Amino acid sequence: MAEKKTTKKAAAVKAEEPKKATVKKAPAKKAEKATVAVNAENAGFKAGDVYQALAAAEKALTVKEIAKAAKISEEETLLGLGWLFKEGKLNAADDKVTLA
Repeated sequence: MAEKKTTKKAAAVKAEEPKKATVKKAPAKKAEKATVAVNAENAGFKAGDVYQALAAAEKALTVKEIAKAAKISEEETLLGLGWLFKEGKLNAADDKVTLA
């Protein structure tokens, strides 16, 4: 068998071949928690959202269900629930909330 000899020219051509570009993935971003503005105006609006969600459902809902129905975060839901509890508009039983 005859061996193939590599010449300097062939080695230089191999060295000049473009290298495949490596794709670096950006580090995964951590989910940022939404900040809730705690003031009377915002609490009143969130209370309205919660009230409307409970009125539309016509049954007792959990905090998570209320947040989903009202399309607000759970923190905002709790803010609105606090407002409504203080006004006496809600009843709670078995981790569920309903209109009074």
